[in-house]
Amino acid sequence: MRILHTADWHLGKRLDDFSRMEEQRAVLQEIGEVADREEADAVLVAGDLFDTFNPSTEAVELLYKTLKKLTNNGRRPVIAIAGNHDSPDRIESPDPLARECGIIFAGYPHSTIPPLRLDTGLEVVRSDEGFLELSLPGIATPLRILLTPYANEFRLKAYLGHENNEEEMRALLQEKWQQLVDRYCDDRGVNILVSHLFMIQKGEPLPEEPEEEKPILHVGGAQAVYTENIPRGIQYTALGHLHRMRKVGSTPCPVYYSGSPLSYSFAEANQKKYLLMVDALPGESATVQEIELTQRRPLLRKRAEGVDEALQWLAENRDALVELTLVTNTFLTARERRELHAAHPGIVTIIPEVTLTDHQMGSPSKRVDLDQGIESLFRDYFKHEKGQDPNDEIMELFTELRAEEETEE
Repeated sequence: MRILHTADWHLGKRLDDFSRMEEQRAVLQEIGEVADREEADAVLVAGDLFDTFNPSTEAVELLYKTLKKLTNNGRRPVIAIAGNHDSPDRIESPDPLARECGIIFAGYPHSTIPPLRLDTGLEVVRSDEGFLELSLPGIATPLRILLTPYANEFRLKAYLGHENNEEEMRALLQEKWQQLVDRYCDDRGVNILVSHLFMIQKGEPLPEEPEEEKPILHVGGAQAVYTENIPRGIQYTALGHLHRMRKVGSTPCPVYYSGSPLSYSFAEANQKKYLLMVDALPGESATVQEIELTQRRPLLRKRAEGVDEALQWLAENRDALVELTLVTNTFLTARERRELHAAHPGIVTIIPEVTLTDHQMGSPSKRVDLDQGIESLFRDYFKHEKGQDPNDEIMELFTELRAEEETEE
């Protein structure tokens, strides 16, 4: 049995003012092509389908069209769970119609999938809270899936039925999983766990969550789960949340984050992105093939010494979205900003790194601290331009102008 694992599509996400919708269309088209080329028998989407609880109409349409294509006209099941960016109710709302297409949604850890049989031979054979067994067209081996969508601490306690501390909650989640495995999962089928929880090996440092990501590990969020909590009998664990493809461990089975199909912040600049193709036989540990995605616009960070160097580099990297740090010995003028933006349509942000050498600023040269308050920055700028500190009247005027701007906003 071949299972395609993907996650963290974040449909509708923007990079500052830049829409990523066209890139998302292209990479989801590529995912469909890979599923067909590699003859995937099932597709798992491990959460964060959307970027917000209330996605745009365009994002919703793209999701449903993509999942419908991935089903190969109802012959290939697509199982998609909610992540911490998704509204569980919104994820499940189209479920009756989606199931008729071969798409199965789970928004909550206790979600139960109703019975289903399609003309293609795809069938929901058994289901329980957080469990699903499928019969796939032309395959004698059943596919069993433990479904654990994202749940904050409150939802997880409700699912487990207890008010407990962190350690007890892990043990209870493990017990819940083990009960499902003991009841439904033997070595005559392929047994998979799919989840959008933060999972690590016990004792290892926590990996960094994606920049600008809603963190899972916070007060009211979910606690980290350990690989040792995965029941024996599970052959592969498919995870979502981390945006870099990551193998968490190999015991008791291969445990992977597939990562996001696109880089969604400059902290992910130059990252390669992957799909994971999982080959599984009953009673054996699964094997995993990493398939690199190619339909993505690169996100690049560049630190340039002066405008001329920046312009040359921008001309050489016109297809990228760019975070440009510009090192100069004076403040960047409006004309220089216009020149840079005219030279490259994909500049997302320009970060000035100013080193002042003017003798009025003191010697040796002084690097401007851009983390200081706006009034301090204005004083530095005024002194650089005029050779003296601004007087009280000028500072009062500056304060009034700022107050007017904030009122308008």
